[in-house]
Amino acid sequence: MTTLVTGSRGKIGSTLIQLLKDHGTDVRAASARPDELAVPTGVTAVRVDLHDPATFAEALDSVDSVFLYAEPAQIGAFLERAESAGVQHIVLLSSSSVLDPASADSPIVASHFAVEQALGASAIETTVLQPGAFAANALQWAWTLKGGGAIDLPYPGSYTDPIHERDIAEAALAVLIESGLHGTSYHLTGPRSLTFAGQIAALERATGLTIPVNHVSPGAWKKSVSDYLSPALADALLGYWAANDGVPTPITRNVEALTGHPARTFDTWAAENADAFRTPSGPSAA
Repeated sequence: MTTLVTGSRGKIGSTLIQLLKDHGTDVRAASARPDELAVPTGVTAVRVDLHDPATFAEALDSVDSVFLYAEPAQIGAFLERAESAGVQHIVLLSSSSVLDPASADSPIVASHFAVEQALGASAIETTVLQPGAFAANALQWAWTLKGGGAIDLPYPGSYTDPIHERDIAEAALAVLIESGLHGTSYHLTGPRSLTFAGQIAALERATGLTIPVNHVSPGAWKKSVSDYLSPALADALLGYWAANDGVPTPITRNVEALTGHPARTFDTWAAENADAFRTPSGPSAA
């Protein structure tokens, strides 16, 4: 059995590759820049650019299953080539944002929704993972802190359901290797619903730092991110955070059901990644 893993440069993809190899599965690590991959011994790196159908055929040859990122640009061509190659099963990394039908046109949701729709119309058996907020989203704050700045939060009391990236990879392994888990969707969350303020408190415990926070207006935050976020995406994020301000997000136990262990806490993630938030002269780990 051969599994093609797209997004192999990312934390989830690279972790899944090692898990599959340890399980004894033949793995192909796919990336638009395979020469930059550091793959385990025995794993083949192949070029797959999900925007370029010319890269699909060779990578999919003799592949049985695919771990797929939700890139809609050429999803029709990808599925056509996968069917021709005899792919039997695709595991899609989607998002729990698709579970809100009212958000289908949101730029946060659109790409995931489009790929889910395309896979639903395909003859290939599909399993969909729908994780909530990645715990690793907190890394966006690290650059601000290392630069001596404060974290701007328009909704410090907004809740998310941060999930550890290894839990997503382990859930993907389970649905790839267990045929009885194929063909359905799994909403994945961390074990607790946490506010942004709660996440920052966990980072303070893990790092020994006092993390400065500015409670800013939505308009001020949108202006501060205008150099790298489109107005539509900024508005979508603000709308999501406003809707969850003071409202805990629903938590599932699907990570435990798929992996056999409870989902890792945000405190665990913070402890593992504490050094990313410290300046070279900052406090050492306790």
